Amino acid sequence: MSEAGSGNHDNGKVPTAQVQTKRVFSIIWVVPIIALVIGGWLIYKSMSEKGPVITITFENADGLEAGKTLVKFKDVQVGKVSAIELLDDLSGVVLTVEMQKNAEKYMTDKTQFWVVRARVAAGEISGLGTLFSGAYIGCYPSLKGKQTRKFTGLEKPPVMTLGVPGGNFTLRSETLGSLDVGSPVFYRGLKVGQVVEYHFDEASEAILLKVFINAPFHEKVRAGSRFWNASGIDLTLNASGIKMDTQSLVSIMLGGIAFDLPQDAQSTSQTQAKENTTFLLYDNRDSSKEEIYTVKTYYLMYFDQTVRGLSPGAPVEIRGIKVGEVVKIELKYDAINQDFRIPVLVMIEPERMNALVIDKDTITGKKMEEAIKTGEFAKNRTIRLKSMVEKGFRAQLKTGNLLTGQLFIDLDYYPDAAPATMTEENGYPVFPTISTPFERIMERVESILKKVDEIPIDKIGNNVNGAIKDLNGLLKELGTMSGKVSRETLPKIDKSLDELSTTLQGISSTIGPDSALSYNSRAVMDELSMAIRSLKSLLDYLEKNPQALILGKEGDKK
Repeated sequence: MSEAGSGNHDNGKVPTAQVQTKRVFSIIWVVPIIALVIGGWLIYKSMSEKGPVITITFENADGLEAGKTLVKFKDVQVGKVSAIELLDDLSGVVLTVEMQKNAEKYMTDKTQFWVVRARVAAGEISGLGTLFSGAYIGCYPSLKGKQTRKFTGLEKPPVMTLGVPGGNFTLRSETLGSLDVGSPVFYRGLKVGQVVEYHFDEASEAILLKVFINAPFHEKVRAGSRFWNASGIDLTLNASGIKMDTQSLVSIMLGGIAFDLPQDAQSTSQTQAKENTTFLLYDNRDSSKEEIYTVKTYYLMYFDQTVRGLSPGAPVEIRGIKVGEVVKIELKYDAINQDFRIPVLVMIEPERMNALVIDKDTITGKKMEEAIKTGEFAKNRTIRLKSMVEKGFRAQLKTGNLLTGQLFIDLDYYPDAAPATMTEENGYPVFPTISTPFERIMERVESILKKVDEIPIDKIGNNVNGAIKDLNGLLKELGTMSGKVSRETLPKIDKSLDELSTTLQGISSTIGPDSALSYNSRAVMDELSMAIRSLKSLLDYLEKNPQALILGKEGDKK
């Protein structure tokens, strides 16, 4: 058994022990794993909640600081400025702004940014809180437009109308005047809106202003409403003196716009105006009351005298009623006649003459407005004017203001005017004119001077001298005949001759060339000529200086 047992032991392999190490998770790894998870979560949360990064360009960075300046909407932070850099061309600064996540959908090209500082504009003080907290960037978000990350900041804050009930309307004006963004809009003295924005329109060569009118006053804007510039002083006179209404006093300080519906507006003009309707902005309230005319006709007028005091915009009137205005004044040289000509282009609005047409050969018993609509007025306009001109209808320059010497053109009938006809030049009818009252007076003075110069004073004196010589010859013949007369008749004849000689001597001394009568007659003629020339000089001076009638000559003031 021992051998068998030993044999088995020698021939068999000794088994190898399998050692296995049991790995146990160490608690020391819990902390870094948790930290890694938390860090990853924070990074993910930060990246997922991080808003868009945008750039805003301004002209300067006055009061702005990187890392401190906030972006706010309705005093709620929606972003922060992270960096401020100069533009490459040094024309401004560019701000890098980190916006919040919830503001991402508002980053469109319609969104506006501006710097909020303490400012006084349009009569209002804003941004006083920035004196202590510092400037910040205001934001006016918009969902309209395309998504973008580059913005150009506004130098002036816009008017906030987002979510405010009301309506927007557009006004067209030749000049901006004292109006600005934020200028108030008045309705019968109440502030009901303000100017939102304005820009220059290349197509119409005018300034377009966008105004926002708060509800319910936006419903007061009718199709026939008139807007006018309320900036300036609107004074009225009454028994107690000068009176200024409240709206005028406010508008002097603020500068603003007023609107109302004319009292004589037709029912068709009282319908409510649609939003974004364009209205004409009048210069003042008086001009807003004027009627709007669409038909305009143009004429050329030539004046032989000076037109100093006549300027574009001067009225064209018929017996004190304005029917048009001067458009342009030029100076042309006539090489053929070697003279200067002054063509004055005037615009006349036929609709202003809203009455029965007098000319029986054209439009009888029809109103001008109806004739214009049917086209009959344009068809018969030339015939009508020719008939009026044949009856003495002329244009004449007249003084409208003695202090300033301002002139206007007056149209009226002058039956004694020289015959004239309507002609055409450069596509415009040429309207006949007559000289001014001053010119007509001077023409009369010149006519009188010519007649005075034509009086043959020297010839009259020579005729008187000839008559005296003839009488002397007759006396000599009578003296010769007296020797043949009887002695009885001689004394009588001598006595008669003596009386006749005495009479002739008296006549000679009275009307002779050296007589007092002849001398006084010449003196009177000379003084009359000097008086007429002085009158002509006076008229020339008054025509050039009409204000002298009130203020006197300039030399008299010293």
